Amino acid sequence: MWDVPCPPRVLRDYFVLADGERGAVVDPEGRVVWLCAPRWHSDAVFSALIGGSGHFAWTPVDPWHVWGGTYEEGTLIRVHRWVSADSVVECRDALAMPASPDRVVLLRRLRVVRGSARTRMELDPRPGFGARAMREPRLEGGVWTATGGGLSMRLLGAPRATWDPGAGLRCDFRLDSGEQHDLVLELSTAATGQRLAPDELWARTEQEWRRAVPDCSALAAPRDARHAYAVLRGLTSSSGGMVAAATTSLPERANSGRSYDYRYAWLRDQTYAGLAVAAHGPHELLDTAVEFIAGRILADGDRVRPAYTVAGEPMPQQSALSLPGYPGGSDRIGNEAASQFQLDTFGEALQLFAAAARHDRLTTDALDAVRVAVDAVERRWREPDAGLWELEERWWTHSRLSVVCGLRRVAEVLPGAQGRRCAEIAESVLAETRRRCLHPDGYWRRAADDDGPEAALLVPLARGCMAANDASTVLTHARVEDRLAQDGYLYRFEHAGKPLGEAEGAFLLCGFHMALATDRLGDRVGAFRWFERTRAAGGPPGLFAEEYEVRQRQLRGNLPQAFVHASLLECAARLSAAPAPPR
Repeated sequence: MWDVPCPPRVLRDYFVLADGERGAVVDPEGRVVWLCAPRWHSDAVFSALIGGSGHFAWTPVDPWHVWGGTYEEGTLIRVHRWVSADSVVECRDALAMPASPDRVVLLRRLRVVRGSARTRMELDPRPGFGARAMREPRLEGGVWTATGGGLSMRLLGAPRATWDPGAGLRCDFRLDSGEQHDLVLELSTAATGQRLAPDELWARTEQEWRRAVPDCSALAAPRDARHAYAVLRGLTSSSGGMVAAATTSLPERANSGRSYDYRYAWLRDQTYAGLAVAAHGPHELLDTAVEFIAGRILADGDRVRPAYTVAGEPMPQQSALSLPGYPGGSDRIGNEAASQFQLDTFGEALQLFAAAARHDRLTTDALDAVRVAVDAVERRWREPDAGLWELEERWWTHSRLSVVCGLRRVAEVLPGAQGRRCAEIAESVLAETRRRCLHPDGYWRRAADDDGPEAALLVPLARGCMAANDASTVLTHARVEDRLAQDGYLYRFEHAGKPLGEAEGAFLLCGFHMALATDRLGDRVGAFRWFERTRAAGGPPGLFAEEYEVRQRQLRGNLPQAFVHASLLECAARLSAAPAPPR
């Protein structure tokens, strides 16, 4: 059954709190409807987002109000705002940082800006995606405690609350103008005994965000660039892995079966984040990307998986829960991509390592991973693979051009014979890819057996796989724009028998890559046009999902989608720099 207090909302209305180890999804009324604990891939404690039980609400009692709010710049601290006929109330929310993998602390600070307000708190933790309830609730020293589902809970700030076994904690608060009140919720794998001191926790959280997110005032769209940094930092664990998104099963298309679990670290996605950061300058997000990806390649060699848990463990196979799912979606956890071979992952990783080397951030392990990746490419580049979009195994053009680009970039930073070997392998791959995948008219085919247009081809073109004035670059860019663009947005590829926009939404990653590829061709005005149009798809919280339904102006898929925010950041960095001379 639906959790009645938390009806579903359109995706563009939700905002996300994250601390690197897990993320909370909060609806526009201030109800936390999604939180996995203790880590990203753990079972959800609040799962109302996909039809389960469990939520944490603190909202005005007066239903006659409108909502709004914003993130504090350069952070994932959210200030929610409710305006009614006689009051203005703000609630400041954050996951406390620095974070621990075995302990999540959710901070909520309510303040009455004008008038007086009566608010209601509801806390109903339900571990196991709503299957379990917390047990043995006790109030000691003004702090509520309970246990369940392998977790210990503490709540500070609601000593007058009452406990209902079927509904959890409930409490009403009345605050006058200028008053504020704090709630601190802790969920951990074992009782911690650590102080739940709101002022200290807020001060450390604010300090960590100031440290983690750099100044972006010299970049295009500086506020959005800093927000992209904050999202990427919030999705990146202390163990190095960056999840693709905070959620699972939010549909890319209603009732189409295309609902997936993105609470895992895709190596390709994290290379996009690392390359975006490298375009701006050295930063710890570049270092963590290099360290995590190098570790996976060294551990698994040419059998490297496309995705892992953020701790570097194998991703579980897909399974289903017994929940209704978000409307039009499903209730899947785990992911079938765990067993795929995706050749382009090696190409993107090599590009990342080369970018790190240019910033003098290439570690010894990463240099060893370069050699392992080059060996893997040399052995396996002739094999079909699942490609960027994780489809059936074919001879995808993008995958080959990606490794060509990666091999060429590392050839520029490796000395002597090592660099020459990479350059020679790149030329062998390119020669065969030209023979099989270059159309007689001069543009790149989607695959060796498919002449269709493919937006994925913009990635190696934007990265400089070919010279900007190479005929294949110019012709492929023009063909993708002619066949896959509509209303200023870009789609991935054509679906047989269906017009653009009917089979799926516009792909926001592709729109940003079109901006980069257009800039590569020397058209900065056109690049900015693509950049501005694509970033306009973000919802009121400034978060992006994977796809955008253009006519309905709605987000589709899991959120926040890390590689979209990464590509926005890369565009902001590259479009603010002086145009680069062609290679």
